[in-house]
Amino acid sequence: MEHFLTTIPVWLVYILVGVVVMVESFGIPVPGEIVLVTAALMSSKHELAVSPHSVAIAGVLGAVIGDSIGYWVGREYGFKIFDILKRRFPSHFNDDTIAYAEHIFDRYGMFAVFFGRFVALLRIFAGPLSGVLKMHYPRFLIANVAGAICWAGGTTYAVYYLGKAAEKYLSTFSYVALGIAVILAFAAGKFMGQAIDRRVEAYAEQRRADGTHPDVA
Repeated sequence: MEHFLTTIPVWLVYILVGVVVMVESFGIPVPGEIVLVTAALMSSKHELAVSPHSVAIAGVLGAVIGDSIGYWVGREYGFKIFDILKRRFPSHFNDDTIAYAEHIFDRYGMFAVFFGRFVALLRIFAGPLSGVLKMHYPRFLIANVAGAICWAGGTTYAVYYLGKAAEKYLSTFSYVALGIAVILAFAAGKFMGQAIDRRVEAYAEQRRADGTHPDVA
């Protein structure tokens, strides 16, 4: 990904960050976080002209716009949108993941929108599901913008300053160390994803016990 981004004009890097994050945010499972982190890592290298501020702005705008599109699509088409996504992306969308996400967003509302920005599965669901559940749009927008700023902005500047520190203090091994740090960050994300998978399965088992799961209904 980094090699590809270094072969295109700087302005196109920002557009790519915004577009990929936007597409992920309105419900399509693309690697928005990977693109954001890679661009932020590039911005920490003094020999490249990538600006961390522009990366952060692109990420925030992409997240807010994408979630808003997802919200209005979900509000307009209801659960039909998830039927389409299940057919298109069966490995990411199924009855159990949708039911669990609906449970989380129905129970926690704005907090689910805000904190869901930091979890890949919930990040994809945030916009469409909030629309399906008819969350009041101003409340959704507040949580959406706040989550986008903290996630996209926070991720960008954390990676940027980590890269700068590595370059200054670790000399030859700077980007090796930074690469290890990024790998550890993705490993933490993977661990969190596995924890979400366990919660999805536990909620599915609860629904089976209650007789509300499609397998037993």
